[in-house]
Amino acid sequence: MSGFDIVATDQWLLGPLFGIDHSFLRINKETVIHTWITLAVIAALLFLGRYFLSKKDSLGQFFTLNFISFFVDLINQTLTEFSMNHFIFVTTTFCFVLGCNVISLIPWMEEPTTDLNTTLALGLVSFFYTQWAAIQVYGLWEYIKGYFSPFFIMMPLNVVGKLATVVSISFRLFGNIFGGSIISSIYFQAIQGNFILEILGLATGVNLVITVFFGLFEGFLQAFVFGMLSLTYLSLALQGEGH
Repeated sequence: MSGFDIVATDQWLLGPLFGIDHSFLRINKETVIHTWITLAVIAALLFLGRYFLSKKDSLGQFFTLNFISFFVDLINQTLTEFSMNHFIFVTTTFCFVLGCNVISLIPWMEEPTTDLNTTLALGLVSFFYTQWAAIQVYGLWEYIKGYFSPFFIMMPLNVVGKLATVVSISFRLFGNIFGGSIISSIYFQAIQGNFILEILGLATGVNLVITVFFGLFEGFLQAFVFGMLSLTYLSLALQGEGH
């Protein structure tokens, strides 16, 4: 297989480069491209926010400071004490998931979170960060002992319970965003090509409602839910047994 054949499909096939063919080595090209575009948009907004902070008594500074203050208060209320590392983690997670959810508002863009690989990767990042934070607080030995609490035979159930959080947080995000994307696609495909239905959709505001609800409102809601679940799992891990 030539190099052109490897990248000419909807997927990047890395397997042929190593002489093997496995689905694990197939990368969804559109998901990667849309994800990097999302990161570029987020980076531009960060520079814009930094610019607003330098403008005293401006509306942009007001919204930027309130956005930061919201997450600072959220960390303080959930973890009882502020941690810059946890603040950065939760805020970054929220911004990235939100960007991935609402990027479809830009024409010809699709949400990276409609790909299960993206949401599963996010779930794994949240899981590993939570476990790392628990180890930092209690030490590796105490962390391992927690899997055998309260009895030795409970270890398999404790392991399954930990791993279930990855499945739960990943599939919840994927299901809601993917479902909203399907509903929106079905609606716009149904009215496409029908002049009367397209005019009615524009005149009645149905098109706008569906776009705003599934593209903006649900995207924001699911990003907030993902961030809150990650923060909740983090709080439970840091509390430890006996708190």
